[in-house]
Amino acid sequence: MLTLSVILQAANSAIGIMGAGIGAGLAVIGAGIGIGHIGSSAMEGIARQPEAVGDIRSNMIVAAALVEGAAFFAIVVCFLIVVFLKPA
Repeated sequence: MLTLSVILQAANSAIGIMGAGIGAGLAVIGAGIGIGHIGSSAMEGIARQPEAVGDIRSNMIVAAALVEGAAFFAIVVCFLIVVFLKPA
C-alpha cells in the first residue's frame, strides 16, 4: 500500500511534471473534440430545422462555454502542479 510520503515524493519528481504536461495536453484535445461535436450537432440541427436557429445557437454557445471552462480549469491545475511541485 502506498503511503502519502511515497505519493508526494513521486509528485515532486520530473515524472510528475511530465504527467502534468500530458494532462494539460489531454485536456486541450478533449475540449477540442467536445466543441467539434457540439458544432457538428448544431449544424445538423439547424439543417433539419432552420426555424430553430436562435435556440440551437444559444444552447451551442452555452455548452461550448462549459466545455471550455472545464478545459481551462484542467490546464490551470496542471500549471499549478508544474509551478509548485518543482523537481528536487
